[in-house]
Amino acid sequence: METVRKLLYVLPARVGSLLQWLPPLVARVAVGWTFLQTGWGKLHDLDAVIGFFRDLGIPAPELQAPFVASVELVCGTLFLVGLFSRIAALPLIGTMVVAIATALWKDVDSAGALFGLSEFLYIVIFAWIASYGPGAVALDPLVERLLADTRPDGATVSSARSFA
Repeated sequence: METVRKLLYVLPARVGSLLQWLPPLVARVAVGWTFLQTGWGKLHDLDAVIGFFRDLGIPAPELQAPFVASVELVCGTLFLVGLFSRIAALPLIGTMVVAIATALWKDVDSAGALFGLSEFLYIVIFAWIASYGPGAVALDPLVERLLADTRPDGATVSSARSFA
């Protein structure tokens, strides 16, 4: 019975513990690269994006298109390298909510249809990273260590937690 417990619970838990750095890294790189690319592409074909936004009925497409393209490029790049990841996730969530509301909502007739949208899955990944952080293999932990300050009693406190 102990062997079964070790094979089914202890070993997978140990392996999972050793690999905790991998899922956030893979998610950030994949999604960050995707948004870096889409932002770059939109910036280099703004007339087409403006026309598409106009067809969707998005107000002020001449302003919205370069704004969205810039958000995707800048925040996608930040997300990719894990710098200001929690902050960068928020405008990206916003762009995906707007994309669903303006371009895709007509096709959503059930929770399954919503959950099957890649835009919804992006929202889930952005929310996960915004909540739990970018993981160990990112620039955010390095910056946080560099910005750590010392309390009068000599204890080091992370700058991100010193607001509490």
